[in-house]
Amino acid sequence: MRGSLRLRLALWCGGIICGAVMVVALYGYAVHSRAHYDELDALLRNATEHVAGELDRSVGLDDRAHVLAAARGLGVGVALYDSLGNPLGPAAPTGSASAGDAPAVNPVRVIASPPRAPYGPLTALAPTARRAVSSRGVFGLAENGSQRWRVYVLPRPASMRADERVAPYVVGTAPLAELDASLRRVGLLLMLIAIVGNVLTFGTSWLLAGRALQPVLTLTEAASTIARSGAFSQRVPSDTPRDEIGRLAETFNEMLERLERAHATQVRFVSDASHELRAPLTVIQANLELLEHRPAMSPTERDAAVREAHAEAARLGRLVSDLLVLARADAGVPMRRDLVDLDRVVMDVLGEARHLMPRQRLEIVTLDPVVIAGDADRLKQLIINLVENAIKYTPDDGRVSIALRHTGGVADIEVRDTGIGIPAEDLPRVFERFYRADRARSRNAGGTGLGLAIAQWIARQHGGDIILSSEPGRGTVATVRLPVSA
Repeated sequence: MRGSLRLRLALWCGGIICGAVMVVALYGYAVHSRAHYDELDALLRNATEHVAGELDRSVGLDDRAHVLAAARGLGVGVALYDSLGNPLGPAAPTGSASAGDAPAVNPVRVIASPPRAPYGPLTALAPTARRAVSSRGVFGLAENGSQRWRVYVLPRPASMRADERVAPYVVGTAPLAELDASLRRVGLLLMLIAIVGNVLTFGTSWLLAGRALQPVLTLTEAASTIARSGAFSQRVPSDTPRDEIGRLAETFNEMLERLERAHATQVRFVSDASHELRAPLTVIQANLELLEHRPAMSPTERDAAVREAHAEAARLGRLVSDLLVLARADAGVPMRRDLVDLDRVVMDVLGEARHLMPRQRLEIVTLDPVVIAGDADRLKQLIINLVENAIKYTPDDGRVSIALRHTGGVADIEVRDTGIGIPAEDLPRVFERFYRADRARSRNAGGTGLGLAIAQWIARQHGGDIILSSEPGRGTVATVRLPVSA
């Protein structure tokens, strides 16, 4: 997988750069070629028109021959043609000895159909190149064997053709062999440079892709090691924390830290749950064995054993019910959303709580009418858990008070007791599952250690939270803050 991704990155980067290099090379070759061909066209045009002007001023045949021979110094060959396209005499030799003799040219045909792309379609890619354009003559191409020639046909005006000394057409020719060979060498050089550059580009892209993917490989190996060993304490080293890979490594380490905490919490939860479940089962089993092996025990002892087994069975049922609630919380099961009269729910809780505290006082401080969106059963469970928790740790002559206040868009449910309180160092951990602050808050009080955890989950599912404040020896205040429905 890594090699495939590395290859794709190298091909993409190398392909884009190689494409850009090829486009630049082709365009550069087109501009270079067009400039040289245009320069040759300009030379051919200027020489031919210069010779034509000198011919117009000459008097005898010797003067004309001298003018035509003078074209050798300009590097072009010039010939005269009649109105039918037939040569009137030998052409002036060109300035290039290797060019050979100029081919015969039909000026009438050149004027009738000049070539549209005389130097090939590639030179047409250079729109900014200087174009050799003449308003008096027409350019063309001719071949003499394997040699190409550039041709410039200059027709004489009709007013001058009446003079027998004036030829109807003056044709200039220039060989293209040296220029074509030079440009072919330039093209081959550019092609070689492009090929070498593309190979180097792909190699560099391959190395850079491998270096860029090295942190990803490190993350993959770390994840694989953690998956095999389950050691969430490992961390991924990050040498460049400010770039994208560095931030990915930091995010991966944060995920590992959260997984480590979640794993530790899960292990502790399973251990605590097993311990809590074993205790009532042990008591129930012991009482059943006692009833089985002592059939002659007194009715009083028998009744006591049955009551104890029944109490432990009830406690076991509550524990299992609380564990199911927390399992739903961990699974992310959503709650119902109905309009709930929160004051009516508080009154129902008060009616049930009065049967749980025959010796403590239960008071209502404030009861504002409040309507919120939520699950009435879960909200009732939340308040019952807080009230039961307050009753368990409040002495017989103590007091438990409930207040429901509506302030702005928030409903506050306050449960205050005058019990033993919670030490400051234990206050941040009381919402942990199975956590008990001290020996006074033990399982002997009948609790499971899950009430506050369930209450906090219910509050947060309704968009609120629970705030605890306590002072040892003076009591605890639990405040639930919930958003009010419009």
